[in-house]
Amino acid sequence: MRSTIKVALLTIPVLLSQCGINRQVQQAKGLSKSQYAVRSADSITVAGYDIQEFKDIRQLDDINPLKYPRIAAGLLRKDISFRANVNLEIVNPTNDVAAINQFEYRLLLAGNELAAGVVQQRIEVPAGGGKVLVPIPVNANAYGLVTNAATRNAFVNLIRNLAGSSQTEPSRITLKIKPTLMLGNKSVKYPGYINIDKEVTRDLLLTSRKPNP
Repeated sequence: MRSTIKVALLTIPVLLSQCGINRQVQQAKGLSKSQYAVRSADSITVAGYDIQEFKDIRQLDDINPLKYPRIAAGLLRKDISFRANVNLEIVNPTNDVAAINQFEYRLLLAGNELAAGVVQQRIEVPAGGGKVLVPIPVNANAYGLVTNAATRNAFVNLIRNLAGSSQTEPSRITLKIKPTLMLGNKSVKYPGYINIDKEVTRDLLLTSRKPNP
C-alpha cells in the first residue's frame, strides 16, 4: 500500500508538468488563430532625430549634413540608429485563452530585415474577442538599408510615411513573430512564424494578416 502511494506521489509532478505543457501548446495555438494588426508606431527617431524632422525630404541627398551631423557621423561609423515602438494589436476570436510567455520578432522592409529581437513578457488575450495591445521596441541599425541601392528608396519612403508626409508611396513592412513555449527550464520555439503584413501610410490604417502554419 505504501509503495502504491509513493508511486502515485511521484507521478503527480510529471502529470502536472504535462498538463502545463498541454495548456501552453493550446494557448499558443490560440495565437495562431488570432487576428493581428500593426495599429501605430511612436517614439520614432533616426540617428537620434525626431522623425518629424524628415517630413519634407524626398531623397537622402536632401539631408544636409550640417543640419544633421549625427547622420553624417553615422555614415562614417556605418551605424545609423532607427528606434521606434511598434504597437501590435492582437484579437482572439476563439473560445480559448491565447497566450505566450515571450516571442521573437523580425521586422522586414521590402523583404529586407530592418530589426530583430525578443519580447520577454507574458501576453494573454482573453477568449471571445478579447483584445490586447503589445508594444514592440525596435532598435536597429539602418546603415545597410540606407547604403543599399535596392532598399534606399524604400527606407526613405518609410521615414516620410512615418513622419506624416502626404506625397509619398505607401511602404510595405512585414512583422514576423515566433512564440516561445516554456517546458520546465527549457524554451521551445513555436514552429514557423506568424506573419503580419502592413501597408504603412501617414495614417497607419491599412492592415492585413497572413499567418503561417
